[in-house]
Amino acid sequence: MAIAKAERLMNLALCLLGTRRPLTKRELRSSIEAYLEAGSAGASATAGASGSGAAAAAARDEAFNRMFERDKEDLRELGLVIETVEGFDGETGYLARRDSNRLPPITFDAEEAAALSLAAKVWQQARLAGAASGALQKLRAAGMPLTEEPYGAQPPGALEPRIPAHEAAFEPLMLACRDRRPVVFDYRKSSAAQPERRQVEPWILECWRGHWYLAGWDRDRRAERVFRLSRIVGKVRSRAGAFTAEVPDHVTVRETVERWAGETATGTARIRLRAGHGYPLRARALTTRPVDDGWDELEIPYGHGLDAGLAELGHDVLVLEPAELRADVIDRLRAVAGG
Repeated sequence: MAIAKAERLMNLALCLLGTRRPLTKRELRSSIEAYLEAGSAGASATAGASGSGAAAAAARDEAFNRMFERDKEDLRELGLVIETVEGFDGETGYLARRDSNRLPPITFDAEEAAALSLAAKVWQQARLAGAASGALQKLRAAGMPLTEEPYGAQPPGALEPRIPAHEAAFEPLMLACRDRRPVVFDYRKSSAAQPERRQVEPWILECWRGHWYLAGWDRDRRAERVFRLSRIVGKVRSRAGAFTAEVPDHVTVRETVERWAGETATGTARIRLRAGHGYPLRARALTTRPVDDGWDELEIPYGHGLDAGLAELGHDVLVLEPAELRADVIDRLRAVAGG
């Protein structure tokens, strides 16, 4: 919605809500500056074409009437209850009674309150952290039991749930998802030495195992893609224009990441990990046994995408089998090393 129209609708709503008696079109027209300006512009154009003062006045009235009727219907579609009073001082009057437009009391159960508190923590490093904190303070002032944990305050030192949002790309991508705006950014794949330019129609952001991922439509590849925010290089830039692909009702971000990370296993692999490294792999290991020189040998589930995760560990991992996994990891490391 254009800012000028939003401001005009807000002024009209305030006039209708702030009056104790119905207001006529004439009174609303004289009270809202935007109606006066629109009428004057229409009148000037008509007068310039016809040179008639009567024609100018008629054009001014017509412009106002069209704008007022559109605005009135827009406010009703937004949920404002506007009453029409016929025969008020010989005219039609309008008002929006406060008791008819009062929101019901806001109530949350323990789980909903905990979810709100946790959602606010997403913004702890973002530009809107102050706004999120202020919103929670207002809810607490209204009597909402917003606590740090679902079931009450925790003692000092207790574990506290947090959703980190450290990546600089988080905020612009969140806003782009909300506003349905295409974006452009440079993205470095784990197997590439240099980042590549991506043109994306962003759909949704989701946090999985401490990392944020963006799902959207890659315009150049003409396919759905998932991007890890920590691999975005430089600034995220918005682009004008509408989406070219339909946004699906349900986007399986986690399922896609799990599949790419080898979570959907089709077999097993044997690897060696340097002691003190690769904790996510250790948590998934089927067997673990120590070997010489500070290394452990693990048997882990093997599926599509595991090579990318192993390549990120660099010299702290050694793939023993299967041979194709070992070859894939070596190819990725050579690509990053530039040969």
